[in-house]
Amino acid sequence: MDESFLATVVAAHGRSYELAREIPWHEPPWHAVTRGKRHDYACGDVVEARATAPGQAVIERHRPRSSLFWRADGVRQKLIAANVDHVVIVTAVEPPFSPELVTRCLVAAEYQGIEASIVLNKCDLADGLDAARAQLEPFRAAGYRVLELSAKQDVSPLEPHLAQRKSLLVGQSGMGKSTLVNALVPEARARTGEISRALDAGRHTTTDARLYPYREGWLIDSPGLQTFGLAHVPLEALDACFPELRPALGECRFRDCRHDAEPGCALRALAECGTISPERWQHYRRIRTELEALMRRSKAGK
Repeated sequence: MDESFLATVVAAHGRSYELAREIPWHEPPWHAVTRGKRHDYACGDVVEARATAPGQAVIERHRPRSSLFWRADGVRQKLIAANVDHVVIVTAVEPPFSPELVTRCLVAAEYQGIEASIVLNKCDLADGLDAARAQLEPFRAAGYRVLELSAKQDVSPLEPHLAQRKSLLVGQSGMGKSTLVNALVPEARARTGEISRALDAGRHTTTDARLYPYREGWLIDSPGLQTFGLAHVPLEALDACFPELRPALGECRFRDCRHDAEPGCALRALAECGTISPERWQHYRRIRTELEALMRRSKAGK
């Protein structure tokens, strides 16, 4: 057997993958491995594969991607999804979520030119709802779509934004991504878990990224995030990844402005007048400091 075919990666399990020739698929997915030690394929990739046995294949290469959503910390990188045109960042009233992690996901999406939405899940929990809304207000002010819902009761606010789209769900553990997937795609039967009260955080219930057909498009559920490194984002690209800062790009007095304490910094002026919220400005400064440190280490190692 030596049949070659095009397929989409519908699940990624470390160095093994599930492939589907068509979406939606009407036959069991092919189980595939890669050549050698290569495993730089992501859920959503379109790949060229070769059949090695019934239902078994080896991935030869991937076709050019329209986008890639991933995270990197300077040492390791984790590919999350390829060829998506919409990233949905799932937060919840409970357990607490990190606004900075939301910002980091948004930066990764902006860098790849991917549209992003934010979902506030578990809005049926009255206690904490106002506080969660307040945490997301800076993102609304920046122009991001924020949708409120309860995945256990009604997911209709999100449905129109997923139809005919290639969407990725990301977020911290415990935000209810799997419950959301089950409500949107009942046949998915994704595992869900109870919140760990002792840790005040969600248990990891999704361990691998998986793609589900959805209304003439598809959506990918991904494992819960605790950190999100942005080492793959060039320092010179960071400013444009914050919509609030774009009006002042190129307006600083000094061309090599670090947007810290330099006189005539147009970006800092936006922070001082409230165009960008104090929280988002702190996120920006923290990410920028990290990228500058990575750049210094990279230069020192040459």
